[in-house]
Amino acid sequence: MRILYSRERVSLALNHHEPDRIPLDLGGSVVTGMHVSTVYALRQALKLDPPGTPVKVVEPYQMLGEISPDLMDILGVDVIGLNSQTTFFGFKNENWKKWRLPDGTPVLVPEGFNTETDAEGNIFMYPQGDKSVPPSGKMPKNGFYFDAIDRQQPIDWKNLNVEDNLEEFGSISNDELTFYRNEAERLYNETDKAIFAGFGGGSFGDVALVAGLHLKHPKGIRGVKELYMCHVRRPDYLFEVFRRQCEITLENYEKIRKVVGNKVAVVFISGTDFGTQKGPAISNATYCKLYKPFHKQVNDWVHEHTSWKTFIHCCGSVEKLIPDFIEAGFDILNPVQTSAANMDPQTLKARYGNKIVFWGGGVDTQHTLPFGTPEEVKKEVHQRIRVFAPGGGFVFNTIHNVQPRIPVENLLAMYEAVREHGKYPIK
Repeated sequence: MRILYSRERVSLALNHHEPDRIPLDLGGSVVTGMHVSTVYALRQALKLDPPGTPVKVVEPYQMLGEISPDLMDILGVDVIGLNSQTTFFGFKNENWKKWRLPDGTPVLVPEGFNTETDAEGNIFMYPQGDKSVPPSGKMPKNGFYFDAIDRQQPIDWKNLNVEDNLEEFGSISNDELTFYRNEAERLYNETDKAIFAGFGGGSFGDVALVAGLHLKHPKGIRGVKELYMCHVRRPDYLFEVFRRQCEITLENYEKIRKVVGNKVAVVFISGTDFGTQKGPAISNATYCKLYKPFHKQVNDWVHEHTSWKTFIHCCGSVEKLIPDFIEAGFDILNPVQTSAANMDPQTLKARYGNKIVFWGGGVDTQHTLPFGTPEEVKKEVHQRIRVFAPGGGFVFNTIHNVQPRIPVENLLAMYEAVREHGKYPIK
């Protein structure tokens, strides 16, 4: 088989055909990336930089590092991200300055990355970089990423206002549209990668977003506990929030479509986690009542008006929900957490492999990658490829982001195994 361009390779896999080799993603989205300290260690091991050369932090909430073109080329990455120019904390990725992680890793952070450290060594981050308001994120002493600070204000349950939970969902600005237009054109013309876009808006009830990290004084339901309670006690309120959010999202997608067209291959729709390690966090009935109608509206609109494939990130044991995800119109499932209960790779492939693309599941990031030997990593990668790759419908990625303190030997073994075993026909 001839060697394909990355864009063509990904397209074939997404349409359940076998390309020349398994497509590889690293850094295409905020859930398929790598912690900046691990990016630094990998670049050093590959001798891409002199010692001490900092790596950009492109997503400060999870402290994800930039996957630059030279690293993409050496690893054979096929996907490139088109994400918002604004971070989870509300400041732009621009005007870079030097910073160091608690472990000493040298990094570059955006100008708005303004922090304070308390007497105990905890590091606090501020919405929009504004230190005159309460912080919205906290990196514990000797930590590696930020946790959202619970800023839930007292709630008047009898007078809830839907608009309070829609503050972050508004009409997309002309500045943002110009950014997406220019970036889509640049990435499409200057690379051969499949473009993976994160336009935002479709993650209904995502606990990573509900806290409103970028809002200076968030109102409404902003605590995780309060959000989950509403599923039972105030589902009508959540439904109305999601309904309005969906309207705004579709209005924005229409504007975005006009400026990026079909240069985009994949669009990140939902990052809401519906699973735990042992089973779904909600029932199928609750998913179908509160979430599925809006997921279907968004997916149907995308499929009617574009060639984009739609992506759902949903951690945990969600096998029971996969049929509903498929009926809701999702093309791609991530991270395929095979370490969770009832997420056996062979079962998933047999039941759903011709109906949804598995983007992830390539290696266990909770056990094998951090704690296994290089030989164990290579063996697991080979096993996953043999299960997920036949017939297409598989993009290799780890199960969620690659974490800090991963032995670099294991990272090198993982990518070596993908090169060795990822060519079709799969053996």
